[in-house]
Amino acid sequence: MITCELEYDAKAKLGEGPCWDARNQLLYWVDIERFEVHAYNPATKTDRAINVGQHVGAAVVRQSGGLLLALREGFFHLDPITEQLTHLIDPEPECPENRFNDGKCDPMGRFWAGTMHLPETEMNCGHLYCLDKDLSVRRRVDDVSISNGLAWSADEKTMYFVDSPTRVCVAFDYDKATGGISNRRVVVEIPEGEGWPDGMTIDAEGMLWIALWDGWQVRRYNPQNGALLNAIQVPVARPTSAVFGGENLDTLYITSASTRLPAEALAEQPLAGGIFKANPGVRGTPTFEFAG
Repeated sequence: MITCELEYDAKAKLGEGPCWDARNQLLYWVDIERFEVHAYNPATKTDRAINVGQHVGAAVVRQSGGLLLALREGFFHLDPITEQLTHLIDPEPECPENRFNDGKCDPMGRFWAGTMHLPETEMNCGHLYCLDKDLSVRRRVDDVSISNGLAWSADEKTMYFVDSPTRVCVAFDYDKATGGISNRRVVVEIPEGEGWPDGMTIDAEGMLWIALWDGWQVRRYNPQNGALLNAIQVPVARPTSAVFGGENLDTLYITSASTRLPAEALAEQPLAGGIFKANPGVRGTPTFEFAG
């Protein structure tokens, strides 16, 4: 079992979507329910929050400058200096009760992000979308309940995806040139009672690190055989996602949530909503930027 430590006592409601900006050595993350995009600087231990006025599921670095966001009302560009938001496209205007959740860029710089229904009692109402660098958008997966973790293998031939209520991580054959996916199959299963798979990342050895909501852990799995290899014990029930950062990509940053925890649980978890870090003994893979 790997230990972790508190990096920043963020006290987030629904901390999610950690994204490592290697150029600026910053950790971007979002607080979905507080409508905030955050930029955390590990060197100075300082954090800046920008309120974007609606649910924000993910933020990624844009090569041409600024950030690309997946918000409740679609994809937006954010200028972090002026805090100006520019709406790009809403792929499902016919579903105003949906919001975007997790998202990430693929090796070619496309932005993948998925939706879910509010409230969460309605299942199979969301979709997984792919925003290309020309700002065209394509629906890639239907009947999604709570779209979550994404990752791509180092050989750029496999994409991994989590729809949390299914308790599994699936893999697709991935066509780097077109962004096409096919041959869906289950590669990791989370037993009942051990938490729900949430956000994830992949390390340089091709192993998946999956945060377990209500599971108190971030686990390392081998997607080739589904084997549980190791785990990071987190002092909060609801770790939400993880990303490798630092100059050598050897620090694993973990976001967490405090939302909907009863008062007695919050009293037992004073660090709920914090950002944690661990040194798991393996390096991660670079965080891809949006190419548009």
